[in-house]
Amino acid sequence: MLWNGLNHQHSSLEAALQVAAGIEIKRAGRFLVVMDTLVTLAPLLGLLGTITGLIRSFSFLGNEELAVQAVTGGIAEALIATACGLGIAIFALIPFNFFTSRVSNLEFELQTAATNLEVMLQAQTAERHVAIESRTPSSATRSSI
Repeated sequence: MLWNGLNHQHSSLEAALQVAAGIEIKRAGRFLVVMDTLVTLAPLLGLLGTITGLIRSFSFLGNEELAVQAVTGGIAEALIATACGLGIAIFALIPFNFFTSRVSNLEFELQTAATNLEVMLQAQTAERHVAIESRTPSSATRSSI
């Protein structure tokens, strides 16, 4: 990122740093979308399994000789689907939050580094202007001579 900013310092340094930071943040968070989808989708798939299991259970209620065994099998299927969906979401949520926090910290560090670089370059430019102005005689000094 710093190389990109220094490389484009004659054009818009701020824009070059923003582009470079955006590229780094996008690269760091490239798998967060997949994890977010997993965290969101797993409970929904568990709910879908619950619904299909309950539908299966209720479809056997008319048949009295298989009703108890079929209903309990469907309820077990529903509970397993719910537990799997919630388990996947819970276990995926922990690393998702960890990596989201890391990307946020990276974004903050990149913004801080970019700001420090801009301030440093502005200070250098100001020092250069002061040095140049101190070498050239001022108009007041020339007029009095």
